[in-house]
Formats: sequence, C-alpha cells, structure tokens
Amino acid sequence: MMPDQFLVIVEGKNDTRQLRRVLPDNVAIATTFGIPNSERLERIRKAAKDRVVVILTDQDAAGRRIRRSIRELFPDAINIYTKAGYNGVEHTPLEYLEQRFRRIGILVEGPVQYDKGWE
Repeated sequence: MMPDQFLVIVEGKNDTRQLRRVLPDNVAIATTFGIPNSERLERIRKAAKDRVVVILTDQDAAGRRIRRSIRELFPDAINIYTKAGYNGVEHTPLEYLEQRFRRIGILVEGPVQYDKGWE
C-alpha cells in the first residue's frame, strides 16, 4: 500500500505539525479541531474517499470521545495509540510515532529524516 492511500485523523494543528515531521507529504492528515460536529465529520468523510483511515487521538477523555465519533463513521479504521505518559500526540516522541506508522505500513523505506520544524 502506498502512503497516499492513507488518511490520518488527529485532533489539532499541533498534532498535525508533529506528524508532518515524520510522515511524507503525500500522506493526508485530517484535523477534527476538538470534538467534531456533523459538518466537520462530513468533511473528513469526503477527505477519506477510498483511503485507509488511521485514527490517532490523545489518551484523555476528549481524545477517547473523538475516537468514538470517528469510529462510528469509519468502523474499519486503524487505531494508533500514544502512551498516556506522552501527554498527547503533539508531545509523542518522533521515534515512537515512526514505529507505529511502520507497523501499519505507512512508512516502509529507510530511515526517517526528522524535520526539526517548530521546536
């Protein structure tokens, strides 16, 4: 499967920035901007098209609620979890994210050159 066949769904823009440091540009990322309303869910549904949906939300109550909403829309979605101690997706170490994305087949080749970005 090619990276452009995936849509990764996260909560916020800082989560997106963190993932952009690991994922190639051709991997689509959708942001819920908090708990998504029906309009936002429809936009995410359209963005998904025929892609494989991957859900990556925080381990807090809001993240679990968002994950439930997204799973209702995409029951076959792949779920990736951060460790609770990482304090959310935006603070999850890049190496940990890389391992998770390799495990599901988004990252398949060679070492990742991390973009030091906005740190």
